[in-house]
Amino acid sequence: MSKFQVKNVISFVVPIIIFLILSLGYLSPLLEGKKLRQDDIIRHKGMSKEIVDFREKTGQEPLWTNSMFGGMPAYQISVKYKGNLVQYVDKILRLGLPRPADWVFLYMLGFFILMIALRVNPWISMAGAIAYGFSSYFFIILEAGHNSKAHAIAYMAPFLAGVILSYRGKYWLGGILTLLFMALEIQAGHPQITYYLGLLILVLGITELVSAIRQKEYSHFLKATAIVAVASLLGVMTNITSLWATYEYGKETIRGKSELTTEEGNRTSGLDKDYATQWSYGIAETGTLLIPNFHGGSSSGKLGENSEVGKVLRQNQVPQNQIRELLKGMPTYWGTQPFTSGPVYVGAIVFFLFVFGLILMKGNLKWWLLAGTILSILLAWGKNFQPFTDFFLHYFPGYNKFRAVSMTLVIAEITIPLLAFVALNEVFRQKFEKAELLKALKLSVYVVGGFALLFVILPGLFFNFSGPNDVSYSKSFPGWLMDALITDRKEMLRIDALRSLIFILLSAGVIWAFIIGKLKKSYVFALITLFILVDMWPVNKRYLDNEDFVNKSRMEKPYQPTKADQLILKDTDPNYRVLNLTVDPFADASTSYFHKSIGGYHGAKLRRYQELYEHQIQKDFNIQVLNMLNTRYIIQPDQGNRPSVTPNMGALGNAWFVPEIKWVDNADQELAALTDFDPAKTAIIDKRFEKYLGGFTPQLDSMAAIQLIEYQPNDLKYQSNTKKDQLAVFSEIYYDKGWNAYVDGEKVPHFRVNYVLRAMIVPAGKHLVEFKFEPQVYYVGEKISFASSLLLILIVLGYAGMEIRKYFRKEA
Repeated sequence: MSKFQVKNVISFVVPIIIFLILSLGYLSPLLEGKKLRQDDIIRHKGMSKEIVDFREKTGQEPLWTNSMFGGMPAYQISVKYKGNLVQYVDKILRLGLPRPADWVFLYMLGFFILMIALRVNPWISMAGAIAYGFSSYFFIILEAGHNSKAHAIAYMAPFLAGVILSYRGKYWLGGILTLLFMALEIQAGHPQITYYLGLLILVLGITELVSAIRQKEYSHFLKATAIVAVASLLGVMTNITSLWATYEYGKETIRGKSELTTEEGNRTSGLDKDYATQWSYGIAETGTLLIPNFHGGSSSGKLGENSEVGKVLRQNQVPQNQIRELLKGMPTYWGTQPFTSGPVYVGAIVFFLFVFGLILMKGNLKWWLLAGTILSILLAWGKNFQPFTDFFLHYFPGYNKFRAVSMTLVIAEITIPLLAFVALNEVFRQKFEKAELLKALKLSVYVVGGFALLFVILPGLFFNFSGPNDVSYSKSFPGWLMDALITDRKEMLRIDALRSLIFILLSAGVIWAFIIGKLKKSYVFALITLFILVDMWPVNKRYLDNEDFVNKSRMEKPYQPTKADQLILKDTDPNYRVLNLTVDPFADASTSYFHKSIGGYHGAKLRRYQELYEHQIQKDFNIQVLNMLNTRYIIQPDQGNRPSVTPNMGALGNAWFVPEIKWVDNADQELAALTDFDPAKTAIIDKRFEKYLGGFTPQLDSMAAIQLIEYQPNDLKYQSNTKKDQLAVFSEIYYDKGWNAYVDGEKVPHFRVNYVLRAMIVPAGKHLVEFKFEPQVYYVGEKISFASSLLLILIVLGYAGMEIRKYFRKEA
């Protein structure tokens, strides 16, 4: 191997080693055996407890759980898709690193691949990868426990690399990367991030189409587009089980269309507008891209002892221990979102280089990245830019299936550093005259540095540092404390603006020194990388630091039963439901850890169940609805605000026979009919199910009996004994995309009653009645997934083999 080849290898190996060091260095408590305390992962343990227990006991996937919302598919909770072999490629790329260091490593590795694909110097690529990987939002989501989101974000950049290479004529390499990283992107399991990646690819495709028309290169455009499309399709097919199941299930959830006709002005074919846009980034808040505390940082921000809040607390003789606790979590954020864990900060140096690139560069790449950035920001504004948002919600396929539109800023978080470091690379390629470079550099300093300087000198020029959430804070905070908090918010903006200005001037000074020949290229690489780390590392530590780590045992068993839980668990029949009113039932996973809960925690609940809860439980506390859901216990706070248990003697059990039917014409009537009915006597049925009853009229049989004799989440067995045919109602959630009913082993029809429950005609006599969850999307999908992923691996290995053979032939 020649000296040049060794040097070339080093320039690729060293960055990867540095990525490893940075990932483990930032999250160093992992090396001590500790775990990051992630709230969503703790909730996930509650959500998935029944599923995991069943999997460990039987080795099978239940695909359904009854521990949340009365019962729901497990697709978006915990399912192991064993047919998809791409998961083993993912494990290799993560190098066995402890979580979440593996995601941080993948952030940087993925962006490094993208930079190399664009023929950027490896050392600049390394700096860009570090800047991208240390974007504040990427660490904030780790602290929150949004692991699948982090995983999907990590594979955005290398997928882009494949698409860009395809459009640059590297058809084989581009196609292979597109195929592999599309499969990995979807396998990460966050459709919303993948969707936003698709929006960025769409903008790229339009840019390439315009270029092809101008240059009359139709053949190349069509060929590249076909390669990207076919490669992406095969990547999709490797994940067909999860995608197909999600698509099928999604139509029945709050992300699908409601059958109710109320609040039509707020409805879309997916999520309601209010819900979809609840987390909308403020228009002025966009300044956080350059200045992290532009809008106060976090809703639970840390303040120092010498802050104005600290001073007034001492002046008002608040005990020191209380002061310390208060300063750990003050509402320093004053933007329009309900709350936030922190800002989207891409880095002052990165943003400065982005503007430098906009001024200096020409060509398709710049316009694609600028358009992608603008689209990202406009969509993130959500309800603050309603006409644009309404257009996407109503007319852009799939957009209204996702909430938290502020998340679209993940697009800007990749487009901004991408243009920034491509532009920096251009400085060293000697394509531009010295005067041209200096002019662009000077103008960038004036624009970006001037913006930061404005808020150093006059931080209160445009803002009063009060936000809509202050109304609720002022109810519990005295006026003097609110005044001090506003003073601190103002000072936070001024200090961070000064901080950003310093980094802008430092990076501009280094580039200027190189342009005029006073500094070597290698020093520029080292200094820019160092400045980026010094800038972004401390900002991220505001939101994820060593204090967020706990002993491993605390994460493995995050919930401890209360005395109320212990009393309930003494019940020898575990097949009942619990309503816990000591928490928000529909934003709680702790109850699901121990019991089958009426509530739960999930972003894709069955829509009918959500509507039932809103109209009949949350609004009117309809005890009859709780009875039909077999709610045997209600947990409520006692006089000391401790959880106490109230047995519900009216719970109807797992199944019962009803002697009456009330027919309704539509969903509105069906839901309204629940307001005043006795579920022990009457079944409310939509007329669309009339065919399943075939003129059947239920008759009273006082001796008829039906009881649950065997329970598994995906297999329920009942013993029935009646003298006459009976209409049986089951306290189980109706979901016809997989649940099948059997009588003595023969499949029979079942239908929906009481808005959400299952029912069927049970023949006279003694019978074994059984419900099995047998979704074909899973069983068929797994076969397709296995074949597709095996083909993918063979294609990738085949291409790698050919390239290795070519290399050694050339060496020979």
